[in-house]
Amino acid sequence: AVLASFMGTTGASMLLIRPLIRANDDRVHKVHVIVFFIFIVSNAGGALTPLGDPPLFLGFLKGVGFFWTAQNILFETLFILGVLLALFYAIDRHYYRKEGVLPVDPTPTTPETQRLGFDGAANFWLLGGVVALVLLSGFWKSPVSFDVFGTDVGLPGLVRDVGLLLIAFVSYKLTAPKVHADNHFEWEPMAEVAKLFAGIFLTIIPVIAMLKAGTQGPFGAIVSAVTRADGQPDPAMYFWATGVLSSFLDN
Repeated sequence: AVLASFMGTTGASMLLIRPLIRANDDRVHKVHVIVFFIFIVSNAGGALTPLGDPPLFLGFLKGVGFFWTAQNILFETLFILGVLLALFYAIDRHYYRKEGVLPVDPTPTTPETQRLGFDGAANFWLLGGVVALVLLSGFWKSPVSFDVFGTDVGLPGLVRDVGLLLIAFVSYKLTAPKVHADNHFEWEPMAEVAKLFAGIFLTIIPVIAMLKAGTQGPFGAIVSAVTRADGQPDPAMYFWATGVLSSFLDN
């Protein structure tokens, strides 16, 4: 959960999911381990910085302070993580006492697997570069912009995106093939995510158009629900409406 706010929920999930699976592959009942990992790391963990989640990053690019969420919802984030961890501990303890472990460990412990460390630790330096580029794109304001396939892209955003691609390339070349092999690294999950987001971006276009139609449009009931009588947006209703819809989208 802590790492998620520094390297993103996706990054923290990708880094830790395989060690978590290997650490629990001798358990009889283990589905709950993965489910709570998704809740804690992949969902709630990235709430405290723009590095954690794309919506917070977009807010940062639009002028929201970098530490806004850390200053305003730190207690709420700690509360929900505490509740989730307590629930996980209770459920995990119940299943462990009831069922224990398998007679044979699929991946038995060896001196090498007992060692705690990061074989691809050089990538943490590159992660620092990612953080720097993200911060740069938020703080650097430039009137210079370029037309990229019909989209107006500012110089800071272009520098950030090119820099991120370069860092990804350097990381791929710098990391030992054995580390990639041990982590079962492949491009298919990234291609899957790319298809998913392409689908989201394509289907969100008509939704935005319908929302812009206001109270007279197809989503008039939703627009009315988040708007006060004087025509101003109602922050509390926006919070709940976007939260419910985002939860649906995530699932």
